[in-house]
Amino acid sequence: MRLVTILRVLAAVAVVTSISLFAPLDSARAWLTPLPKSVETQVDAATHYGLDGVIVYWDDSRGVGHTYAAGWFDRDKKIPAKPDALFKIASISKLYIAAATVQLVADGQLELDASLKSLLPAYSDKIPQSERITLAMLIQHRSGIYNFTDLENYPWDNPPKSNADTLAMILGMPLVFPPGSETRYSNTNYILLGEIIDRTLGYSHHQYIQQRFLNPLGLKDTYHVLADADINRVMSGYHVGYDKDIKRNDFVNPGGSMVATAKDVAVFVRALNDGSLLSNRAQALYGDLYQFGHTGLVPGFQSIARYHPALDAVVVEFVNTSGGNSTLTLGVVYRRIVKILERQAQRG
Repeated sequence: MRLVTILRVLAAVAVVTSISLFAPLDSARAWLTPLPKSVETQVDAATHYGLDGVIVYWDDSRGVGHTYAAGWFDRDKKIPAKPDALFKIASISKLYIAAATVQLVADGQLELDASLKSLLPAYSDKIPQSERITLAMLIQHRSGIYNFTDLENYPWDNPPKSNADTLAMILGMPLVFPPGSETRYSNTNYILLGEIIDRTLGYSHHQYIQQRFLNPLGLKDTYHVLADADINRVMSGYHVGYDKDIKRNDFVNPGGSMVATAKDVAVFVRALNDGSLLSNRAQALYGDLYQFGHTGLVPGFQSIARYHPALDAVVVEFVNTSGGNSTLTLGVVYRRIVKILERQAQRG
């Protein structure tokens, strides 16, 4: 069976977010097992539920970080999971794109009500109603533009190598809904945001994110695309029903391309939440436009990164398994880790 066939289920699997009476066995077992006392024990147990490798990083209210890893960094070579492994963070990348866009708005270089037609004239006759689609709608997934990863023939096993090639797959397609009338997740929005930032600045949004966010935060283990990273440090990725390591399968589009360690992601998410990443005006705008945490999913790699105000903690989970029941199990393990931290906080 070709990889492209078994990966077409990813979009449907990704929306599963809760446990029900009929939850798959591995996920149900993960949920019903008595809650352990420590995060480390929970991470070790996670590999018994069909997950190849797990990395969890969390920081406490004092800013002290804790990293745990279990399972395999490389299943075939029997290399254990490494806490500092690089990982494809997939759509967590959207936090970086959204932050960059909003900062440029706050700095007066972009306007939220500017139309897609004015921002990217080259696409004005190829995306319906581009004169009605605004920058804010792109950030918030309210544009109505078709999500390219929903295409039945999307080549998961050999994704396009440029934004132009990816956009060509959906240009000319009708909108899914009138601009601004609904909210529906679309990866296409963030390709267009990347293109808008590049055109506005006259240089790559990668450079802007590096200089404006990553360097000031000291994030030396965050990379914009897989090609920038040391492939030997990148955790292997596996899809249920496909035996090969798929970590070299590259996704280059803005909003899904980045590679980082769990610690680096946590540092970024905390800065985004505590106001130290953005200017005061940008922080105020951001709160009305986009979320402060995110999940990620590409073949072989799934992730969650969120800030929990009651704990004053960022919790990041990486899993190098996709397909089957892995998305559901990922969420179960994450919620259990948060519960463990809540109990520890209650005990003081």
